[in-house]
Amino acid sequence: MQTVLTGITTTGTPHLGNYVGAIRPAIAESLTPNTRSFFFLADLHALIKCHDPKQVHQSTLEVAATWLALGLDPERTVFYRQSDIPEIPQLTWILTCMTSKGLMNRAHAYKAAVQANEEERSADPDAGITMGLYCYPILMAADILMFNAHIVPVGKDQVQHIEMTRDIAQRFNHHYGEHFVLPEARVDESTAILVGLDGRKMSKSYNNYIPLFVPQKTLRKMIMRIVTNSQGPEEPKDTDCPLFQMYSAFATPEQTETMRQRFAQGIAWGIVKEELFELIDAQLATPRHRYEELMRHPEHIEAILRTGAAKARAISAPFLERIKRAVGISALG
Repeated sequence: MQTVLTGITTTGTPHLGNYVGAIRPAIAESLTPNTRSFFFLADLHALIKCHDPKQVHQSTLEVAATWLALGLDPERTVFYRQSDIPEIPQLTWILTCMTSKGLMNRAHAYKAAVQANEEERSADPDAGITMGLYCYPILMAADILMFNAHIVPVGKDQVQHIEMTRDIAQRFNHHYGEHFVLPEARVDESTAILVGLDGRKMSKSYNNYIPLFVPQKTLRKMIMRIVTNSQGPEEPKDTDCPLFQMYSAFATPEQTETMRQRFAQGIAWGIVKEELFELIDAQLATPRHRYEELMRHPEHIEAILRTGAAKARAISAPFLERIKRAVGISALG
């Protein structure tokens, strides 16, 4: 049995890029035999970036509803909220005591923040950098090692954190005995990366994203706003463009090949956008209805998350006790 763990940060509204890049492949994998899937809402991680309590709370609801609406099966998987597992912060501290400061100094996010301060000629290179940002890789390591995940699907920018997790686990195992599985990062090069409304990668940071479950009319308006060049309808079009990439992310191979031929022959951008809208809307119509129903009943989502937390804690509580005994924290008699 292979354990796969996926964390979803609760700092915003899920968008089309999240769906094709992470949600869709993760849910599909959870249905494969011999796979035990853990999915968690990373609300403790959210506090690193977001200090607006209403936004964190609302995002937690929206993210949970999104995954459930798109087919995540809470009976088949372990679906939980990170903050409902008190063993994770405890393990984080134990791992912190085994982690070298030098390792944390090399974390990309920390180095980028320091560099930004230096470029602004700040007197303090650590200005504005919280310990949450600095220690983020250790909390991530605790998320992964608590359930001894074999595989962690991540983007390229997160591979370093999995390598750090392996370093931390190896150091602990060397000192206290073999307790942790060394996880592997999985970067799926075939996963689609969508371009946003302005031609850059679709991202909350750029505010160029299309929310996954906007109303049908709003979805159409946003797709119509996607930036294109000034080529006429009869001119052949290059398929290396945001519209074709987005179309192929939702289309079947046969549909994609047909559209490729139409690009070569010449097709109006307006027609492409209209057909892209119809394609996406057809796939999201049923999940959108489920999402809207879930959002009307947050108590149902809460019950699912509490059940998931109980399943997770059935694993994390005894495992943490084992780790605590290994480091010398146990009953005296």
